[in-house]
Amino acid sequence: MTIRWGRTASDSDTPPTISRRSPGGADLGLGCGNPKAIADLEAGETVLDLGSGAGFDCFLAAREVGDEGHVIGVDMTPEMVGKARANVAKNDATNVEFRLGEIEHLPVADRSVDVVISNCVVNLSPAKAQVFREAFRVLAPGGRLAISDVVLTASLPDAVREDPDSLAACVAGASPIEAIERMLNNAGFVDVHVAPKDDSAEFISEWDDERDMSEYVVSATIEARKPTAERA
Repeated sequence: MTIRWGRTASDSDTPPTISRRSPGGADLGLGCGNPKAIADLEAGETVLDLGSGAGFDCFLAAREVGDEGHVIGVDMTPEMVGKARANVAKNDATNVEFRLGEIEHLPVADRSVDVVISNCVVNLSPAKAQVFREAFRVLAPGGRLAISDVVLTASLPDAVREDPDSLAACVAGASPIEAIERMLNNAGFVDVHVAPKDDSAEFISEWDDERDMSEYVVSATIEARKPTAERA
């Protein structure tokens, strides 16, 4: 089985380096959406990106929150964190920082961020409920979650579910919409909304040379909010 990573705007891993946009090498083309677009970011906000990779979505978010805002990227891979930090230095992005850590155990203080974003990463975690609990913990009251990810729409064949390449390619780890909604509600979130993107079938269908993966998964926007007053 040969599964290819999903691509977003371009198959190029090295876009032009443009100051205040995205640094060269930051866009690895591994996402399945645009979390910044659904997050409705505002100047001065603090944003946390789960599984930030080389930093592409962080640099996009940094433009929106401005110099008075702050963006934190967390990734479990030292190589990616090093690459992202190099991109910060190359572009003098003083409102962005990258931390080494797991999204199930975030190296971020309680109630310290306004928005949590992520791009096709949460599905890779075998402990998604813990990821959502951690996102809830670090969000300030009234803070919001805005994720682009893939969701399961039909049962996967055993050959796909058990294949390591399928897991790495954001397929085998996908959860049904109902399960995601339940995990978010259990974590304490309100205004939970999971919206499949039907137009994602075109690029998802190219992920596997042997079968059409859009028959089983679809890209979706996952949004939720932390209550202004937390539960007792």
